[in-house]
Amino acid sequence: MDHNTANLQAALIWLKTLVTGRLGVVLGKNEGFELPPLDFYHQDSWLAAFLERYEPCYEEFAIFLLAIVPHLQPQFFNRIIAEHLPEGGDFPEFGGVRGANHRGILPTGETAQFLLAGDDLEKRLQVQRILSGEHWLASQHILWLESLPHGEPVMSGRLIVDPEVVDLLTVGKVGRPRFSPDFPAEYIETAMDWEDLVLHPHTVSQIGEIENWIKHNDTLLHDWGMKRRIKPGYRALFYGPPGTGKTLTASLLGKQTGKDVFRIDLSRVVSKYIGETEKNLSKLFEKAEHKAWILFFDEADALFGKRTEIRDAHDKYANQEVAYLLQRIEAYNGLVILASNQRANIDEAFVRRFQSIVHFPMPRAEERYQIWQKTFPPQIAIGHDIDWQQIALRHELSGAGILNVTHFCAVQVLAEQATRLELKQLEAAIRREYVKEGKIV
Repeated sequence: MDHNTANLQAALIWLKTLVTGRLGVVLGKNEGFELPPLDFYHQDSWLAAFLERYEPCYEEFAIFLLAIVPHLQPQFFNRIIAEHLPEGGDFPEFGGVRGANHRGILPTGETAQFLLAGDDLEKRLQVQRILSGEHWLASQHILWLESLPHGEPVMSGRLIVDPEVVDLLTVGKVGRPRFSPDFPAEYIETAMDWEDLVLHPHTVSQIGEIENWIKHNDTLLHDWGMKRRIKPGYRALFYGPPGTGKTLTASLLGKQTGKDVFRIDLSRVVSKYIGETEKNLSKLFEKAEHKAWILFFDEADALFGKRTEIRDAHDKYANQEVAYLLQRIEAYNGLVILASNQRANIDEAFVRRFQSIVHFPMPRAEERYQIWQKTFPPQIAIGHDIDWQQIALRHELSGAGILNVTHFCAVQVLAEQATRLELKQLEAAIRREYVKEGKIV
């Protein structure tokens, strides 16, 4: 048995003593009970590291275990109650609710009050303060009370524990979230390196500034004391035609600095239903908080386009969505990148919120020449009649367009079992790309 499992087992025995003891007192089976001291293994244990970091008091730790136990032993409370009430019966003082799929008891704030305070009003209020939104358990997004319909007692809400805490306790690590309605973002990565990316020198210089921020931000804020004066995050706008390297650059920034990059397509997040957009974005930022992820918002025009006069309720709520996203972006402590095809599409009122505005222009002839040379695999022999400098001068293609041409040519060479790419094949592939892009008919 590893140390974390041994610690969890000891904690659950301790919690069972608490629940059994309180039920015994309430049902008149004993006058009082004494909790045994907890003795933990401190090596290779997330639970021990949690205790060391937060130093919870007795009540805080008990509430934490109450929230965790349904994920570890689903019938934990049912078995204990069955021991004390073998003939069955309702026991409303205990609190707890049934879930949609879970068949055991899910503890509520009332459960915590019953076990830790009984009828002592002062202690019950202390439990309620621990479960408030201002307490570190909630502010650190460890656990919180379920939100209830207006008018219902707040303490009848379930104890909700962050799924990532459950992952750390059970499997020892947090997996990357998958794209879903609750997390409208997809993890992106690349096998390419910086030397594979060809950009305008000025663009490269600006990307270097962002990389410097990622590397040195913690020193600036904490060691140099700038946390009091500047906001913690960094906001950048990438703009330029499709295929010029905006998404790839975001992926490489993550790869170079060891940070996960998540792409959010705002055109898919924005909802026609009032309040849904804010709800979708709220779930995303709550998940990203304290992770130092790079958030890459593609199709930013969908939400940050030029505002028009408010003519109806739809315009009013659209402005509220923008204000909400701006608020969450400015409060985020990591790197946020918004991408657009044209800077002119972004309202100037929003532009001042960015620390960096990076232009990704169509590659010039000299950059196209480098891309052509880098892109073709060495297994393909290039025909003597192909002059990459002339190809680069004659054909204005983006980096993505050149990659598409290369891909098509490589497949053709393989299909024809040839060993050499000829000029007429290359020009046919370029013409095909022009047709696809709508440049020629």
